[in-house]
Amino acid sequence: MVIKSLELSDFRNYKFLNIEFDRGTNILFGDNAQGKTNILEAIYMCATTKSHKGSKDKDIVNFSAPEAHIRAYLEKSQDEIRIDMHLRKNKSKGIAIDGSRIKKASELMGIMNVVFFSPEDLSIIKSGPAERRRFVDMELCQLDPFYLYNLYNYNKIVNQRNRLLKELSFQPSLKETLNIWDSQLVSYGGKIIERRISFTQQLNGIISGIHARLSGEKENLRIVYEPNVTEEKFEEALREGQERDIRLKMSCTGPHRDDFCFLADDVDIRTFGSQGQQRTAALSLKLSEIELVKKLSKDTPVLLLDDVLSELDSNRQNYLLGSIGDIQTIITCTGLDDFVKNRFEINKVFQVVNGTVRVRQNGGNQ
Repeated sequence: MVIKSLELSDFRNYKFLNIEFDRGTNILFGDNAQGKTNILEAIYMCATTKSHKGSKDKDIVNFSAPEAHIRAYLEKSQDEIRIDMHLRKNKSKGIAIDGSRIKKASELMGIMNVVFFSPEDLSIIKSGPAERRRFVDMELCQLDPFYLYNLYNYNKIVNQRNRLLKELSFQPSLKETLNIWDSQLVSYGGKIIERRISFTQQLNGIISGIHARLSGEKENLRIVYEPNVTEEKFEEALREGQERDIRLKMSCTGPHRDDFCFLADDVDIRTFGSQGQQRTAALSLKLSEIELVKKLSKDTPVLLLDDVLSELDSNRQNYLLGSIGDIQTIITCTGLDDFVKNRFEINKVFQVVNGTVRVRQNGGNQ
């Protein structure tokens, strides 16, 4: 799959933009705060409906306009697909595929698979459990519509249960309704746990070889899923923890409390790994993500690299860019020196200056 072109209007600092991408490696270069990452953010939203920054729609729309528009033209399996997204400051977003409005944002998931890699991802190993869960959830939601369905309903029920736990202080008689929410949590949460187990197994089948090559055959990396509770014990744990949950006014049991451990030669590098080990493991994780998307979707994702090369040493840069292969890649950076020095193949170069984009070739304007 490739993105042929992207159109933006009143999106962040772009009043209007129409950019055509090459099927290979595309470079967006320019100083900081010029709008390079905004282009990647728009692409990511077309794939996932969400900003990778967690921004709300009202904060994405240009401050001088009431609404923003994104339009992406894709080529997938020799078919052309158009995705339109309408962002408004005070209403929910509108999404259309080939001109037909979709009722649920979840219908967009899986049409366009992207792998987004930013400097923040290099700290995913040492970050808190929420960041590791977010990584797993975003990948599985792109690849598995059933997981997306179960996760959406599970999170909705957790929120409703938490509201009930707060209300029990004022209406103790509502306690008997907890069992209704608990049975639904077990139903949806059990499926989430089951899929996370298989996802971890699939990743481990890929990441060990990648990490061995990245570390010069010095380390063996393994991911261990650490469920907060097993599928079999979920219902029992909820029942036994009800009084605690009522006291704390929050749901303390379930896959929303899961974590994922990264073991390098059986050492937990979340806590005991060096920064170099953690960064190499994060890079291995992202490269494994690419291979897993290829394997499960039978297609190639679009790789978005947001100023991540400046955070990697030359060996890791070489390995990352050498692993891209036939994947369409869009890279943001502040300069072209590293690419020229290392003779990386570049298919198209864009210079970004204050919300405007110019195509450059061989160092000159086109």
